[in-house]
Amino acid sequence: MDIVTKKQLNILIQLAEADKHFAKTEREMIFKIAKDRNFPEEIVNELIRNPEPIDTLGALSMDQKFEYLMSSIELVFVDQNVFESEIIFSKNIAIKLGFKKGVIDFIIENYGKKTREEFRGLLLREFVL
Repeated sequence: MDIVTKKQLNILIQLAEADKHFAKTEREMIFKIAKDRNFPEEIVNELIRNPEPIDTLGALSMDQKFEYLMSSIELVFVDQNVFESEIIFSKNIAIKLGFKKGVIDFIIENYGKKTREEFRGLLLREFVL
């Protein structure tokens, strides 16, 4: 089993539930990520029923950290409702990933204005601790 994908899906599931409403679009995005990575659907369902504690994330590569961060932001925007609880959760994840606290505000301000590659360059240059 792909532990990196499992950790990412676990984080996204908890983020989706941060606003107390697991939207259909959020669920679809999570299952799409799992499918794209050949991750078993039954394990995703188990994570939804019983999310795991979020462990340390320092052992991930910078590319993996960036992917975790951007997929979190994409999930926040996928249902077109951005809740403060989702932003707070995302900021905590960003810090655990080794990014500066302001990275989430920067991404939210520029979401839809920059490409994923532009974000990658800026975040890895300006927002890594």
